[in-house]
Amino acid sequence: MGNRDLERGTNAKNRNQSYYGGGGGAYDVDYSDSQWTSWLVPMIVVANVAMFVVIMLVNNCPKNHNGFEGDCVARFLGRLSFQPLRENPLFGPSSSTLDKLGALEWNKIVHENQAWRLISSIWLHAGVIHLLANMLSLIFIGIRLEQQFGFLRVGLIYLLSGIGGSILSSLFIQRNISVGASGALFGLLGAMLSELLTNWTIYTNKIAALFTLVVIIAINLAIGILPHVDNFAHIGGFMSGFLLGFVLLVRPKFGWLEHRQRPADARLTSKYSMRQYIFLIVAVVLLIIHSGTGYAVQGRKCER
Repeated sequence: MGNRDLERGTNAKNRNQSYYGGGGGAYDVDYSDSQWTSWLVPMIVVANVAMFVVIMLVNNCPKNHNGFEGDCVARFLGRLSFQPLRENPLFGPSSSTLDKLGALEWNKIVHENQAWRLISSIWLHAGVIHLLANMLSLIFIGIRLEQQFGFLRVGLIYLLSGIGGSILSSLFIQRNISVGASGALFGLLGAMLSELLTNWTIYTNKIAALFTLVVIIAINLAIGILPHVDNFAHIGGFMSGFLLGFVLLVRPKFGWLEHRQRPADARLTSKYSMRQYIFLIVAVVLLIIHSGTGYAVQGRKCER
């Protein structure tokens, strides 16, 4: 892969399973509602794996490799064999194949009007190692979120965070291509943090839950310091998901469900707290500014 590819790697872990549900765990939540069946996250995993197979078929190392940097790896796989490890140590395709299929590249997005790369790059991976790391993280993070909040909200956060990560990456990384789903994955992590903050009253061990999540996020952001890892996509995805979580993952304040069964004069007057309303309004404003600024900067660079 040389110096052209930036993998968006992530090793994000999930919170304790009792973090969102009952069960007396360290991160127990004082909130009871029905769980959704998780099907979107498994489908995203299947789609990413299928897309990687397509990438390798298009790559066709035995036919297209020039042989200058060694021989194809695992040639017994035929068209699915990998580029030489000197070229791509992640067991994957060539840079040119990723570029052809929609990798994030600033010049083509800005000067050739290929904005679709902001989305297509989310579904591409630089190699088997890259794919496994991201998909395992998605399973750990995404399934639990989808069970609690449903496929629509989690799907929106995943997609919009991926686009947010792509926008920030294309603004700061203009001489390399970038691929991977970790901007979207960091968006889910950011949404988990904002969900904890906006629904603070329903958690029992608040400080323990917050500390655990902050440590997980810090470790994953630290991974972005490694060579060839696109930390701008991580940060952009995280910030997008963090703001979206305040908008999409709001729950009724503590005691609301129980108070609905009481007489009208004994019920809580508001379903949500003032803090939740403030978080929501500020998040919406910042999301508008965030998206507007990104496209404005892209537009100014395009005019040069």
